[in-house]
Amino acid sequence: MSTPLTRAAIVTEARAWIGTRYRHQGSLKGVGCDCLGLVRGVWRNCIGEEPELPPPYAPDWAEASGAETLVDAATRHLVPVARDEIGGGDVLLFRWREGFVAKHAAIATGEGTMIHAHDGAAVCEVALSPWWRRLAFAFRFPGVTD
Repeated sequence: MSTPLTRAAIVTEARAWIGTRYRHQGSLKGVGCDCLGLVRGVWRNCIGEEPELPPPYAPDWAEASGAETLVDAATRHLVPVARDEIGGGDVLLFRWREGFVAKHAAIATGEGTMIHAHDGAAVCEVALSPWWRRLAFAFRFPGVTD
């Protein structure tokens, strides 16, 4: 029997990635990851095999296509969450600017912070400050028991 998936387990796993350097399209803890790779790695370590692998993507993929590719994938595999119900372990998707597609992901801690990876820095935990008002969508991993 598998262990129930809890918010605390997701946050603990995401925190274990802190310090992993940024690597575009990477998803290996301690080696390198981007924001999507962080979410993918946490999925693998908390749930198991990924439900689908992303196709190769360029850093500017979202601007080039205009499609909500990240949101569409999240909708296929995660559970949508209302913004006022966000808790620890939830996946947050951001737009860099109004009118742009969502192309940045993070994992909420439930303590007013989030864990994310971005170009030029290692995975880190930062305050979910007003600057992050660009939050566009929130999702929960499937099977969370609390």
